[in-house]
Order: sequence, then structure tokens, then C-alpha cells
Amino acid sequence: MDDKHMQIGEVAARTELSLRTIRHYEETGLVVPSARSQGGFRLYTETDVQRLMVIRRMKPLGFTLDQMRDLLDATDQLDGKGDLEADEREALLKRVREYEEVAAEQVAKLRVQLARAEDFAATLRGRLRPDQAP
Repeated sequence: MDDKHMQIGEVAARTELSLRTIRHYEETGLVVPSARSQGGFRLYTETDVQRLMVIRRMKPLGFTLDQMRDLLDATDQLDGKGDLEADEREALLKRVREYEEVAAEQVAKLRVQLARAEDFAATLRGRLRPDQAP
């Protein structure tokens, strides 16, 4: 077996995604194993792992499967071997830029939520100190 290929278990360990989640992403067309072994096992490359990492990072930011697919399509075209016309390349970059803006907005919202959660935890810690007893 080519040492550049990984089975799904190794990919799951590297991406911290479950086998079930990886299979789901395969069923929805977000990621497709690069090959199959003679025994029918899914085989993935480093490129496939990086694609799964993009998906994993998008999920907690609230992106839908369709949005993930759209962004991956845009980046695939930008990374493709073929030459792109200038206007086509600019349209793809605009799509990626829009996703970056949404991601930045979501990160800002998560920072606010994290700050509130930390304040809440600090309040509870304060209530648990013996000198704070009623």
C-alpha cells in the first residue's frame, strides 16, 4: 500500500472527527476518498485531511453543508491546475472573501460568549470561597 494514503481510522485520529462524521461528509459529497484499497477500504491523502480540517473549522462557526461545499468548490477552483480568466478568478476570490468576513463575525460573537462564560465561572468561584459564605 502506498505510504501516502491513510485509512479512515488514521484520518479520524488526525482530524479528531468520528468515523461516522467522516462517512457523513463523504455521503454529502464534501470529501471523497482519493482511492480505495483492494479490500475496499477508503484511502485518504494529506489533501483530503486538509479538506476535512476546513470542514471541521467551519462547523462550529455555523456554516451549513451547502456553504461548506460552496467554499470548498471555490478554493478547489482557485487551487486547480487550469488557468482562470481574471474575472473568474476575482469572482472566486470574492466568494472566499465573503466567507472570511462571515467567519470573522462569528469569531467576534464567540469571543463575547466566551467572555460572558468566563465571568459566570468567576462569579461561581467567588461564591464557593469560604469567606463569601452568607
